[in-house]
Amino acid sequence: MKARRNKKQVPSFRKLLKTSKVKLENKLKNKQFKQQSTLKKYRKEQRKLRQAVKDAVSKKPFPLEDPKEKRPGKRVEREEEEEEALPLDMMDEDDLQLMKDLGQRASFLTRDLSSSEPVHAKKRKHQSVIEKYEKIPRTLQTAPEKELIHLLPIKDKSGIIPQTREKPVTDSNKDEEDQEEEMGLEDEITEDPIPELTMEEHLIVRKKKLQEKKMHIAALASAVLSDPESNIKKLKELRSMLMEQDPDVAVTVRKLVIVSLMELFKDITPSYKIRPLTEAEKSTKIRKETQKLREFEEGLVSQYKFYLENLEQMVKDWKQRKLKKSNVVSLKAYKGLAEVAVKSLCELLVALPHFNFHNNIIVLIVPLMNDLSKSISEMCCEAVKKLFKQDKLGQASLGVIKVISGFVKGRNYDVRPEMLKTFLSLRIKEVEVKKDTEDINKPKKFMTFKEKRKTLSRMQRKWKKAEEKLERELREAEASESTERKLKLHTETLNIVFVTYFRILKKAQRSPLLPAVLEGLAKFAHLINVEFFDDLLVVLHTLIESGDLSYQESLHCVQTAFHILSGQGDVLNIDPMKFYTHLYKTLFKLHAGATNKGVEIVLQCLEVMLTKRRKQVSQQRALAFIKRLSTLALHVLPNASIGILATNRILMHAFPKTDLLLDNESQGSGVFLPELDEPEYCNAQNTALWELHALRRHYHPIVKVFAAHLIAGAPSEGSQALKPEFSRRTAAELFETYSMAAMTFNPPVESLNSKRKDKILQGDPFLSEDLNQLIKRHCDEVAIQFPLDFTKYLKTSLRS
Repeated sequence: MKARRNKKQVPSFRKLLKTSKVKLENKLKNKQFKQQSTLKKYRKEQRKLRQAVKDAVSKKPFPLEDPKEKRPGKRVEREEEEEEALPLDMMDEDDLQLMKDLGQRASFLTRDLSSSEPVHAKKRKHQSVIEKYEKIPRTLQTAPEKELIHLLPIKDKSGIIPQTREKPVTDSNKDEEDQEEEMGLEDEITEDPIPELTMEEHLIVRKKKLQEKKMHIAALASAVLSDPESNIKKLKELRSMLMEQDPDVAVTVRKLVIVSLMELFKDITPSYKIRPLTEAEKSTKIRKETQKLREFEEGLVSQYKFYLENLEQMVKDWKQRKLKKSNVVSLKAYKGLAEVAVKSLCELLVALPHFNFHNNIIVLIVPLMNDLSKSISEMCCEAVKKLFKQDKLGQASLGVIKVISGFVKGRNYDVRPEMLKTFLSLRIKEVEVKKDTEDINKPKKFMTFKEKRKTLSRMQRKWKKAEEKLERELREAEASESTERKLKLHTETLNIVFVTYFRILKKAQRSPLLPAVLEGLAKFAHLINVEFFDDLLVVLHTLIESGDLSYQESLHCVQTAFHILSGQGDVLNIDPMKFYTHLYKTLFKLHAGATNKGVEIVLQCLEVMLTKRRKQVSQQRALAFIKRLSTLALHVLPNASIGILATNRILMHAFPKTDLLLDNESQGSGVFLPELDEPEYCNAQNTALWELHALRRHYHPIVKVFAAHLIAGAPSEGSQALKPEFSRRTAAELFETYSMAAMTFNPPVESLNSKRKDKILQGDPFLSEDLNQLIKRHCDEVAIQFPLDFTKYLKTSLRS
């Protein structure tokens, strides 16, 4: 019979040339892998066979016929034979077959015969051997009992049979491979003992670990900054370090990662909001560059979202004060982590108002503005103020105002006044008060084709078309929002602000929020609708007369009232005499102590009440205020005196006839009544400003300059005129410039005795020796004979 021809032909040289090098390498690798796997299988089988033979030899029982006979000699010989046994690959085939048979029989011979029935119940060839074994008398067991392992029971026809097995005894004669495996397992199970370090060594190790972490953070951050689109996945790796588990550096590393991620997001975030893609956009085919940009945007948004969630969780952990299972960060470190997280949120609130999740940041920041921790509250309030100041359009400001208004109402107006003081930083100067503003600020419309054809020639139409095209391109390049939208946002924002203010005025008049409300009304009062003016003035006057307000709060009420009347309130025929009277009456509450801060509000009120409304103010009222302010300048701090004298200078320019206060002659009938609280009826025209001569000898040099200037009649030219650095500043600016908050004079005050005097010698050189001795003897006698006792003089004085 012919041998079958091998169908697999050797590949020709051409085929080998056509086969690529990759395929040849793969084939070679596959061949090597098969050889290795075959060799491993062979070694495994050899190991199993060796183990089976070894078990059979060690557990082979003695013959059942003579159990009492001991054969120590043969056992020693057998052990020597076992030790000198050859490897299996050097045995003969007959010996190998014998070993295999012994291994198969060992599984039966080592079984516990009482535990179960024989394997082959029908074929009982060795039954006679068992009966013979049962007839042999038993001997007492001298060997120690072996430990048993209880296994799962077996259920058969006879019932449940319990199963046990002897605990295996470790054999000393093990293969080197098994010993190596056991040693490897022991190394894995038993941990190395932690070396005890001193404090200095521990600090060195910690510094080394921290340096490694810093280098890793810097490498990841620089990789993202160098190419954000390609290395956006590094953000995930950097964010995973927020869960640092090494207790030595966990807190520091987490803080560093928080700040690093915050700076990264500020740098790589685009200047537009990223929206999710629609199904149609996902299905369309796009270029590789566009696909790469989309992947970058999706990765950036997702990582930014997870980062904000991590910051929120840190703040929640600090608030709840619950220790986590990992126990890596202590409870004391929670506050530090929370402060860094809040600072990062504030930075992102200000830096990325246009980007995604800005409203989520606002919802996190606003409740923290009312936090019990002063540092966190101030941090959040400053961030909101900064956002208001830089927000030109008003979109972000509107979102913050909505959340603050809802929060204040939800807390029943029990919040920090600093929350409402942030409203003063809003950049609102115009609102939609009248509908006519739309007609005034109409957007420019381009001419239609028919209009051009009727009015313009062919050449003019050509030029007009080019001009309109250029204007459109310029508008797009500016990328500025329309005035209408800006006004709309500002109007909505201001409506919410006024609703908050009016609620507090109506329901919480004794709240600590009232000063902030009055200050805010004073700033935005010119934007309130005229319909509310009468009611608002009545409320303010009621608050003043109630007596529940502090001095500064009452000043804020006066300031608000005149701000209302200085704007749209000019058209109203209202005489606020009661507010003038209140301010005139309470001016002397100011002094050089705690109320010195109220001078600034008084100066602002005087500017609105007298200077801006000079046409509605009578001469008698102006004279009374100038006289009382000059008296007030005597008993306040130098910066307040400078501000008051600057106000008097402005009033003397606004009311030229008030220069009669510089003369001693009386005008008309009556006597000046300084104790009268009515400025119109105190006869101020019959007094003089004698206080200026006292202020001319003031210790502060700037007060001297202003006093001398006013005595000369406040001239604008000449030797007695003020320098531009004094005349161009307002009274409030001068008050702030020469403030003594740093406990120093500005400029430095010279000592009164500038001339150098000779040193006065004190002591014995003025006295002769005889006089010194006499004085000493007299003092000693008085000390001995007449001890000082004041009680008797006290008794005599009491009797008298």
